[in-house]
Amino acid sequence: MKRLIFIATLALPVLTLRAQEPADALRYSWVTPGGTAREQAIGGAMGSLGGDLSAAYVNPAGLGMYKTGDVVFSPGFNFLANRGTYYDRTEKDHKNQFVWGATGFVMGWGNGNNGRKLRSSAFSMAVNRLADFNSNILYRGSQNQSSFSQKFLEEIQNNNDHDANHVASSYPFGTSLALNTYWIDTVAGGSAGNYQFQTRSPIATGLLQQNTLNSKGGITEFAMAGAANISDKFYYGATLGIPILRYERTTEFLEADATDNPNNQFNYAAFSDHLKTTGVGVNLKAGILYKPADFLRLGLAFHSPTYYSLEDKYDASITTDTEGYQGLLTQSSNDLIGGPSDFKYALVTPYRVIASASYVFRESEDVTQQRGFVTADVEYINYKASSFHQDAGASYDQSTKDYLKQLNTAIDNAYKGAINLRVGGELKFTTFMVRAGGAYYGNPYKNLHGEKGSHLQLTGGLGYRNKGLFIDLAYVQNINRDTNFPYRLQYAPFQGARIKGSGGNVILTFGFKI
Repeated sequence: MKRLIFIATLALPVLTLRAQEPADALRYSWVTPGGTAREQAIGGAMGSLGGDLSAAYVNPAGLGMYKTGDVVFSPGFNFLANRGTYYDRTEKDHKNQFVWGATGFVMGWGNGNNGRKLRSSAFSMAVNRLADFNSNILYRGSQNQSSFSQKFLEEIQNNNDHDANHVASSYPFGTSLALNTYWIDTVAGGSAGNYQFQTRSPIATGLLQQNTLNSKGGITEFAMAGAANISDKFYYGATLGIPILRYERTTEFLEADATDNPNNQFNYAAFSDHLKTTGVGVNLKAGILYKPADFLRLGLAFHSPTYYSLEDKYDASITTDTEGYQGLLTQSSNDLIGGPSDFKYALVTPYRVIASASYVFRESEDVTQQRGFVTADVEYINYKASSFHQDAGASYDQSTKDYLKQLNTAIDNAYKGAINLRVGGELKFTTFMVRAGGAYYGNPYKNLHGEKGSHLQLTGGLGYRNKGLFIDLAYVQNINRDTNFPYRLQYAPFQGARIKGSGGNVILTFGFKI
């Protein structure tokens, strides 16, 4: 039993039960992490600043600036609106939810300037939202160039399969369902084992198409970090991260006759599928922070690839109305194989390198004398370095091994390295602070079929510190651009939808010194 996942960058189909595709690898690495309200208000630029719980997730060396301790809580609220443009028509959808930013504690121990090089050390445990997959996308349009059903015909063609009985049972996640509900059909004049196939979608007279994608879940990472301060000049730190991943997506693609003709043997067809991915990973982060002068801080951090052990559960269904020909019929993959497919595998995400610098106005041991700072991070991430692998301890046949190899080649061909920039600053007025910043996450696509994407964040916030109590508020305005293809074809034209997302995150951090 096999299923077609067309990988456009390879220009050939991959036949498998699995639901993985290059977009999955990108989804789990092209992220804009959360943090404390202070960190978010300055654009997430925490690579060289330090003194904040969020440093454990950016450059753990910054924890070395703690000589006492903090307990931190960061609740928040996200709201997102998406606009999808498909064949010059634009639709809108939205989704809102409560979230948690960086929450945990830092314990610092100061040794004082007693002639020893180790001036202080720190330990932290925290939890933080690294990715948010909650999103609703809707787009629709009309065209007369191609049909979703042609992907099923291409699968049959590429397998050189002319046996209608075999087609009706051997592709339970798409092609078999389309044949059994008469979205595609045999061409008259064939014989057993020697059939040709056709679509019943009236492409030439026009089709109305609509795609809805509803997703939820995220990546939440538990982190344990430690740091050391050497002579108040060099700070070293490391973090062990354990991300918990959950992604759930439901899609429905609807294709309908654009005419009022009741006798062309096609009214509409709908393809629906559901994917649930869960798993856990592990990674390491290490960094150094250097103060060549009291007012200047330089940082360098390396984030190792994250190794995920993941499990997919997938099912699909098709409903077709061929009017007076065969009427309304529905079939699901569960009808053919008895339940959702289940596949375990490993995913390795790309590494990251972060270089950063901060300038602190009136730097002093007495933080009440500090008047603010400006800071910036430059991050490089090689998105094409993502790769799928066999799950540890699992037994794979050769076809699955070949599939994973082709999938990794597709990732290499689809994506590239990109630069992310984060900048921010703060002005301090005794116990009150005003902050602003921004971040730009660059395009990960090679633009083989018009794919382009970016994430832009504009940020700001306020802070209050007095007698061991601190309260920070941040607002993050998100402007996202991406591309979504409802289907891809080898031998016929197809088009993707342009997705523009805008929304905001409100984060409140409160805590106290210990």
